[in-house]
Amino acid sequence: MAEKDAKQETTVGLSIKLAAVGNSDQPVFTNFTRLNGAPGMVFVDFGFLEPAALDALSRLARSGGKIPETLTGKLAVRVALGYDTLAGLHQQLGQVVAGLSAQSTARSTAPKTEETPAKKEAKH
Repeated sequence: MAEKDAKQETTVGLSIKLAAVGNSDQPVFTNFTRLNGAPGMVFVDFGFLEPAALDALSRLARSGGKIPETLTGKLAVRVALGYDTLAGLHQQLGQVVAGLSAQSTARSTAPKTEETPAKKEAKH
């Protein structure tokens, strides 16, 4: 039992640098995600839906019109993640969301200061 206590797991930070391949360092804008589970992995589809189509759909829904059965978008990228990588992503996303939430709360509770007009230069 003492041997197990001596071999406790520790977490060590490691700096990892990723080298771009082709144009992989170019950001891809997406406004839609979908997850599909498979044995041993999860596929994450990142897609793009035209904002104008989303606005039109919203207006149609508010007016009581018939909503189409499907909306066609573009698949920007599909990423396959093992469960361990998905768990790590989940943890990282949670940390980012918590940080953004804290920043938003700090901004909304910070006292507002009045802006002072710039001093005019006096002509002599």
